[in-house]
Amino acid sequence: MGCAVPTGMGAVRNAAKVEPGSTVAVFGLGAIGMAVIQGAVMAGASRIIGVDTNPAKFLLAKNLGATDLVNPTDHTDPIQKVIVEMTGGGVDYSFEAIGRVDVMRAALESCHKGWGECTVIGVAGAGEEISTRPFQLITGRVWRGTAFGGVKGRSQLPGMVDEWLAGKFSVDPYITHNMTHNQINKAFDLLHRGEAIRSVMHYQPGETMSNDLPGEILMDA
Repeated sequence: MGCAVPTGMGAVRNAAKVEPGSTVAVFGLGAIGMAVIQGAVMAGASRIIGVDTNPAKFLLAKNLGATDLVNPTDHTDPIQKVIVEMTGGGVDYSFEAIGRVDVMRAALESCHKGWGECTVIGVAGAGEEISTRPFQLITGRVWRGTAFGGVKGRSQLPGMVDEWLAGKFSVDPYITHNMTHNQINKAFDLLHRGEAIRSVMHYQPGETMSNDLPGEILMDA
């Protein structure tokens, strides 16, 4: 609830304002992308397409409400062309939850001309720039960004916690690994390889961080 769920669900509710019956594409099935899926389900989306290069994430995405799952590496055509053909013109809403500028462009170009809206959630590297053909925007598509899903921490986050406690959505599926503090390097490796959604680190009273950890991790800890 500190980032992923409010960011993903908030992007659906506050930034895009997804309407019932809409078609949605979610690029990146990490914790934020999974939260976008849950938010789209709660908004009444009729079709939710999850996009990721790691098929190991597909089962969880499907369990959370994705109706279609696409691995770009399975196709020779650009992923935006694949989605446009799948949907007969493009989706109503797309979300980029990775932080890659090429995927941001693909997400925009997956939207239906005339009304499709792309919301960029992922944070790209410093100094990177996004680009697309002006015709993509002139023909009615919208490209926007959002931070923390537009959720106001003090006034809106408590309400989302209440929704979770009331069983309106679940956060348990996001926890894919439980690890001890001495496995923290493995946790970072899983994160970097895209094999973990969220890892929970367990500390016992009196335990200290191992001295053989990299300095930057010790500093962050």
